[in-house]
Amino acid sequence: MAAPTRSQTVTASAATDPRLRWVTQVAQLMDSQFRLPGTNFRFGLDPILGFIPVVGELGTFAISAALIVTMARYGASRKLVILMVLNALLDTVVGSIPIIGNLFDFTYKSNERNVRLLQRHYLEGKHQGSGTGLVVALAVGLLLVLGLLGWGLWKVLLWLWEYGQQHWTY
Repeated sequence: MAAPTRSQTVTASAATDPRLRWVTQVAQLMDSQFRLPGTNFRFGLDPILGFIPVVGELGTFAISAALIVTMARYGASRKLVILMVLNALLDTVVGSIPIIGNLFDFTYKSNERNVRLLQRHYLEGKHQGSGTGLVVALAVGLLLVLGLLGWGLWKVLLWLWEYGQQHWTY
């Protein structure tokens, strides 16, 4: 009888390891623990905590980060970890927008998405590779967004300065 492959060993440990089971349970608590009575609509603590400005989104991001770190310790590839971080960041950034973000939090469910990515990774080996290209693209995109924000802030400050010079005389 042949020895089990790494993928079979990892799959078995993913199903039986209590720390990875913990990841699934926490993801469910955050994203789909509760059901709206009379419907199949499920939600978790993430959208509820999202109603607390700043602290709620940062708290849910911290929980997502803890889940991602746990998954990384148990065999998630670098590319998979990057994809999971992008899910968590998207949830946090969009979730921080008033009203729209609250609605987004009820539907996006980034933690359960990350658990599904991890399960596919274990079962099918889909997310192999370094993820370096993804990191570079993300860094370039972030620099562009920060540059545009800086330019926009500069333009607004110049406009305020000129407006103040014209209208606010002492």
